[in-house]
Amino acid sequence: MVFGPTTALFFFEKDIKRNSLTLYPQDTSLTNFHNYDPVAKGGWKYQDLGNIGSAAQPIFYEIPDIIGTRSGFHAYDIYYHSPETRKYFDTKSPFTNMSAFFGGGNRNMLDIEFARNVNSRWNVGFEFHTIKARKTLNPNARDDNMVEQTSYSFHTNYRSENGRYWLLGNFSRMKHLVNEIGGIIPPEVDSNSVYFTYEDAKVWLRNSQVRDLRQDYHVYHEYKVKDGLQIYHVFDRKKQEVNFDALLNTTDSLFYPSTRFVNPDTTTNSNNFAEWRNEFGFKGTFGGFYYNVFAKLRNGRMRNPNFEENAAFNEVFVGGELIGKISEKWSISAEGEYLLPGAFKIHGVFQSPWLDAEYTKALYKPTSVQQQFFGNHFIWNNDFNNTGVDQIKGTLKIDFGKIKIRPSLTINRVNNYVFFNEERIPEQAEGEAYMLMPGILSSIRIGKKFQWDAEVTFTSVSGDAADAFRIPEVFANTRFYFDSPAFNDNVFVQLGLDVRYHSSFFADAYWPSHQQFYLQNRFDVYAYPVVDVFLNFRINRTRVLLKYNHLNAGLMNQEGYFVTPDYTGVKSFIDLGITWYLFD
Repeated sequence: MVFGPTTALFFFEKDIKRNSLTLYPQDTSLTNFHNYDPVAKGGWKYQDLGNIGSAAQPIFYEIPDIIGTRSGFHAYDIYYHSPETRKYFDTKSPFTNMSAFFGGGNRNMLDIEFARNVNSRWNVGFEFHTIKARKTLNPNARDDNMVEQTSYSFHTNYRSENGRYWLLGNFSRMKHLVNEIGGIIPPEVDSNSVYFTYEDAKVWLRNSQVRDLRQDYHVYHEYKVKDGLQIYHVFDRKKQEVNFDALLNTTDSLFYPSTRFVNPDTTTNSNNFAEWRNEFGFKGTFGGFYYNVFAKLRNGRMRNPNFEENAAFNEVFVGGELIGKISEKWSISAEGEYLLPGAFKIHGVFQSPWLDAEYTKALYKPTSVQQQFFGNHFIWNNDFNNTGVDQIKGTLKIDFGKIKIRPSLTINRVNNYVFFNEERIPEQAEGEAYMLMPGILSSIRIGKKFQWDAEVTFTSVSGDAADAFRIPEVFANTRFYFDSPAFNDNVFVQLGLDVRYHSSFFADAYWPSHQQFYLQNRFDVYAYPVVDVFLNFRINRTRVLLKYNHLNAGLMNQEGYFVTPDYTGVKSFIDLGITWYLFD
């Protein structure tokens, strides 16, 4: 075949913006292919509710990408394909990527990707994604889904004949619907409720639903004025509409507080966040350094039918970036932005053959929902200060032939952190929290056909605000597998075990009516190793996975494991998936 993975290339906006266009071939690798859902694909570093598409939050503290006002409704961010990270294509023929994943218990995903070239300088395409995941706890029918998602996007990129003008644009939309279950009713509340009965579990909710609808218009374009100087503009129009409905004239009312501010029979919480963003800047290269200087304006509002007026914001940013690439293995970069007045972010990175180091200092705003909320069960109106953070990361690169070891250390200092407390309302921590996080990442080739990968992170949190952060002291993933061609190199095979583990900790609980994780001190999400066995194989350009989840079910002292208080992890399931490419 003339066409293949190296003729359907793609690139990212950030590389165009930084004058470092890199064209990537299509991925035909088998490594980690069996971890197809977003939480697993991310190394299990998210805490969810035990099902594909359920609410999720990072296990480790993360500095926000946006230092200005954000909506605060982030429970489903991991399932959204953000316009800023969209792939743009440079294809030589029509290209289609189709992936279908059939998870045990009717937890299914479908992904379709298409792109083609109109001419050598103009490409267009679209993506389509669905999730349909049946409830793992107490479904009452085959199609009693916990999660239903439909998302799609259209994208295009164009370059003028003389190469001076670039245009990248896309439109994205996601409708994410979740039928909330509220978790398993604790046995101390209902003596007839038992953990680890899965389909027969007694859950709190049957008539509560959340809908997260997002739409984004995104355009990036630039013009080359002369060698070493380009001007550019970025436009964004974002909208997020989050609606929650619960029938309180059913048994669902037992789950919610007796307080009713709006309606005694029905809870209808509606929040609509919208923003416009325009960024103007100039950039180029000078003396081997890339530079960028910009000004950015964000205008937006949070609309709630119970607010007296919309919670509006107007934000002006100035900033820039400087990158020096000394060689292929040595580079240094610095970037920063300032929000007038009072918020900022600076970030520096050093890369070398033996050490990577980075430093971030930021002062960022609380989210809109942390500042103001009016629902049927909760009302608050806060005036929180900005949150400050200093973060230092360092990673050593140690290679011995087939052994690669990456010891690392992350140090965080966070002050004025805003979180949701045990009363499920936002609170600003007094004092500071310090996080010391040594870790190690290793990759060892054993002989010619076996591979052992491992990752371990230790976390110690101290300071007056330490209790606002619930992070396990030990977090670990490891994978041991057979990795070799077979059948005269016609089939590529990976067969092995995946093991994940974290130490016991009082993980955050989840509250569905305003889609937030919050502190709790009653439920210990205890330590429990989860073992999966997987088989990945590739024939030509078609990849297939078979995965048996929770191989060690019934072999431990505990009957199963929890991912969030009152939400169990999956029982033993078999997953099947297939991905294939079409290039003409």
